[in-house]
Amino acid sequence: MQQGLSLGTRPILGLSARASAGLVLIAGVALMTLAAKTQIPFWPVPMTLHTLAVMAFAVALGPRMATAIMVAYLAAGAAGLPVFSNAPERGVGLAYMVGPTGGYLLGYLLACPLVGALASGRGTVGRLGAMLVGLVPIYGFGLVWLATFVPSSEVVVLGFTPFILGDLVKVALVATGALAVSAWVRRRQDRTG
Repeated sequence: MQQGLSLGTRPILGLSARASAGLVLIAGVALMTLAAKTQIPFWPVPMTLHTLAVMAFAVALGPRMATAIMVAYLAAGAAGLPVFSNAPERGVGLAYMVGPTGGYLLGYLLACPLVGALASGRGTVGRLGAMLVGLVPIYGFGLVWLATFVPSSEVVVLGFTPFILGDLVKVALVATGALAVSAWVRRRQDRTG
């Protein structure tokens, strides 16, 4: 069985473990913000890289660090920093968080520990399965919350159908990237003995 990725557990750049974790946390929030702000032309609506970042952090860094990154990201957004997609255009802070996409934000938070725990120590198929399971809280909470803003007959059409194909592509990209990183780490470990 392949070992899971554990990139978030080792000191980096000669820093202490605590300083390394802080650096990973800050970089993670910055990357999550970049993922939220990046819009990729996709049919029928543009997609962001939120789901890709959530899944990548959970698979690569594990449940604790991925969750810490998401909590810090949400805290930055709640404090009014324009970290979310379409912020500040569509609002900032708690007002944005309780808007139509608030359920997806909660889903991302819940997916981090779920995917991280399920993917830990697993090979490619196990990590892929973990990420597919992680889509359940994202869409589950996202659609339930969205139903408070749009007619129930339009929830799936507006909140699921346009995004599921893109999210499946992102999950496949993370699984492929995790496989490549795992192979690279194994080669490096083999060289260093």
